[in-house]
Amino acid sequence: MPDKLQLENILFLDIETVPEKSSFDQLDATTQELWAHKSQYQRKDNITAEEFYERAGIWAEFGKIVCISVGYFTFQNSVRNFRITTFHGDEAKLLADFKILLDEHFNHAKNVLCAHNGKEFDFPYIARRMIIHGISLPQKLDLFGKKPWEIPHIDTMELWKFGDYKHFTSLKLMAHVLGIPSPKEDIDGSMVRVVYYEENDLNRIVTYCELDVLTTAQVYLRLRNQELLADNEVKKVANE
Repeated sequence: MPDKLQLENILFLDIETVPEKSSFDQLDATTQELWAHKSQYQRKDNITAEEFYERAGIWAEFGKIVCISVGYFTFQNSVRNFRITTFHGDEAKLLADFKILLDEHFNHAKNVLCAHNGKEFDFPYIARRMIIHGISLPQKLDLFGKKPWEIPHIDTMELWKFGDYKHFTSLKLMAHVLGIPSPKEDIDGSMVRVVYYEENDLNRIVTYCELDVLTTAQVYLRLRNQELLADNEVKKVANE
């Protein structure tokens, strides 16, 4: 376990994604064809590409990020706090703002990013969407030429694998088995598209995303055998 890392040098994060368009028929003919080809091996024989499009948000080529929530520890006079804020709204702007955060506050060699299943999902998804929008990659997401031990990423799911690369454990399951109190979530990942496009309730998605960031930090603390965060140590910070 990376228990030698100082907590204040870690940026915990989570993203929520949706299909780039609200429905399959809003795609141009070329994108529809490419989506059909991309999803053909995931779809069952009786599921059409149009019906399967509700799941397009998990692919960076066909989805978009609607919010990035981040959390970080602060220590003042031995008082520990965990601050959470969220970048949300227009994807290009939230990505640009997130890049500024990384470049100005988490760009030192000692800084690392942490997410649950981040190496397979969050980190590459953010990088791909930045490139699509013509945003240069911040140092913490530019992995070109880096050796595995030089990559500044922590993945709580990878830590839990202990070398078992076939093992997938959801954040919710990890929190449960580690005795972490379950946050009061009123949605799950499968509902984000509906809440975004049909209910037009981005704030509800932001709350869900922030709770996942907090849970990821709690899981990381348990993996280090450290005391969990109390409610009064968690602070919501407005994203200016």
